[in-house]
Amino acid sequence: MKQKKRYTPEEKSIILREYLEDKTPISALSEKYNLHPNAIYVWKKQLFENAPQSIVKTKHIEKTKSKQEQRIADLEAMLAKRENLIAELASELIEEKKRANGDNFATNGLNRMRGTK
Repeated sequence: MKQKKRYTPEEKSIILREYLEDKTPISALSEKYNLHPNAIYVWKKQLFENAPQSIVKTKHIEKTKSKQEQRIADLEAMLAKRENLIAELASELIEEKKRANGDNFATNGLNRMRGTK
C-alpha cells in the first residue's frame, strides 16, 4: 500500500498561495502536486481560522520586543552612569592617597631632618 505524502507548512503555503493569489484552479493544483482536492480546502479553512490568532501574536511579540528594547536601553544608561561614578570615585581616591602619602612623606621627612640636627 502506498503511503500518503506529508506536506510541510512551507509546501502547504506555496500551494495555497498559488490557489489564492494566482487563481490556479484546485483541479490543476491537485494534479500538479498529486493530492486530493479536499486537502486544499482543509488547508484553506485552517489558514483562515488561525489567521486572527497569528496576527494578534505578531502584534503582541512586537510590543514585547519594544518593551524589552526600551528596558535594555534603560539598563545600559544606568550602567554607563554607574561606570562614570565609579571612575570619578576611583580618581578621587587616588588623589586622596597621593595627598596622604605626600603629607606622610613630608612629615616623616621633616622629622628625620629634625632628628638628625
